[in-house]
Amino acid sequence: MRVTFSLSLLISVMFTIQTSAQEQPAASALSRAVVSAPNMQPAIPRPEQDVHAAEKLAAFEARTGQKPNIVIFIVDDMGYGDPGAFGGGAMIGAATPHMNALAADGLKLLSTYSQYTCTPTRAAVYTGRLPVRTGLIRPILAGDTITVNPWEGELSVAGLLSAAGYHSMLVGKWHIGEGEGMRPHDVGFDEFYGFYKAQKEYTQAFDPRRFPDLVLDPDKLERYQSIGSNNDLVYGLADGKTETVETIDSTEKMAEGDKMLRDYTVKRIKELSEGDKPFFISHSFMKVHADNFPSKEFRGASASKYPYRDNMVEVDAYIGDIVATLEDSGELENTFIFVTSDNGPQMDSWPDSGYTPFRGAKGTTWEGGVRVPGIAYWKGMIAPGQVSDGLFDLMDLFNTSLTLGGVDISALPDDRYYDGIDQTSFLIVEGGQSRREHVYNWLGKQLAAMRMREYKAHLLVTLAQEKFLYIDMATVVPTGLAPWLFNLYIDPKEEYTVGHRMNAWTASLGAELKAHAATFAKFPPKDSGL
Repeated sequence: MRVTFSLSLLISVMFTIQTSAQEQPAASALSRAVVSAPNMQPAIPRPEQDVHAAEKLAAFEARTGQKPNIVIFIVDDMGYGDPGAFGGGAMIGAATPHMNALAADGLKLLSTYSQYTCTPTRAAVYTGRLPVRTGLIRPILAGDTITVNPWEGELSVAGLLSAAGYHSMLVGKWHIGEGEGMRPHDVGFDEFYGFYKAQKEYTQAFDPRRFPDLVLDPDKLERYQSIGSNNDLVYGLADGKTETVETIDSTEKMAEGDKMLRDYTVKRIKELSEGDKPFFISHSFMKVHADNFPSKEFRGASASKYPYRDNMVEVDAYIGDIVATLEDSGELENTFIFVTSDNGPQMDSWPDSGYTPFRGAKGTTWEGGVRVPGIAYWKGMIAPGQVSDGLFDLMDLFNTSLTLGGVDISALPDDRYYDGIDQTSFLIVEGGQSRREHVYNWLGKQLAAMRMREYKAHLLVTLAQEKFLYIDMATVVPTGLAPWLFNLYIDPKEEYTVGHRMNAWTASLGAELKAHAATFAKFPPKDSGL
């Protein structure tokens, strides 16, 4: 597979991929990151902080006799500014008291980064690797022909934790392949209860108001349905058992999808709390991905009354229900919780869409597309009331979860590159500092931007040709003779580049991008045919 960096003539000379490990560039003067292994993303050393974290975890295990449970909430397409803790909530007509409470009683991360759209983010969370490395650069859609199963040879956090004694479970949206060999229960999850696709992919065949040319045309509808994409709520186990719980054949059924997911997670937490295994649960909401259809219970529940906002209230309520179940079952103090979104809001569905204070949206590598809410909560282990602007990439959940579960990251196979960083000490030590120096933003197979400290350099930018249409009517263009460079502390909306004329670190950022590019020479990316 050809990995494209799309650089200008001047900059491309700097970013030529080296063909030998000895020729890989050293860290620039700006970088604090240190290489621990050739196949691991360089990280900022925090030795005292790491020792403190190890002591806290050892004390926890001595006290409880177990490794911690891990629960990750992924809301689909929730914007940075949607939760009240991040500036939205009641201000935009959709109060989120439960997310707000977790943020107030834990660590609110102001600089959490996803990939530019859903499938790449989810793949990165579960593998700890950039999507361009695994080939999972976009959804595998009905009718796609892939050249290789992108999951072949990959290790998932769920599978590694399961082998270490956890019960691993995915409840909700998957969107990383529905064919045999690519389903959650094929790639490491002990249990799956959810949907293979995004919400819109289920409802568009049953919504004549929005898609009349499909729904009301029998010939087109028959041809569409002949593609054979799965339309079921599915239950699957690692032994291969796979069965349909319910077929989605109306918008009304999809509207109740997240309620069914909430009920299942609540039920399983109660059951698992009676067992002797810790659990890893990825609870991945179908909402608030367009098109939004609120559950009957939440129709008009938001002050806004718009479906998206009603669904934000619904999602927040379900997070509250699941956290309450952890508390009632005696597991809350034993559980690390993380709340986030898989990308920025899909503004193409405006006005029924999310909110971000930043430029861009889902489908772009502007801050609005990749900067998402991040909340880390662990009662008694993460001190309340903390706020940090330290960099956190959602890929870091892979490494961090393994460390919490007692899996030795250094023992992972060295034939592949891991882009995640163990951020355990950052999250659980009071006043902890991030170990991440770089965040890389890719658009499919193209390296588009990089953030380092408060600086962000763009090599490619997505420009909407009409307001809000960042997917349906946008172009991707190179930035010219030099990267567009922004200081996010003085210009968080990326409105006016400071460029090389006002920034002394342009060359250093170029060296860091060159070092990142060099990792693909030794560890070639997988070509899945997408």
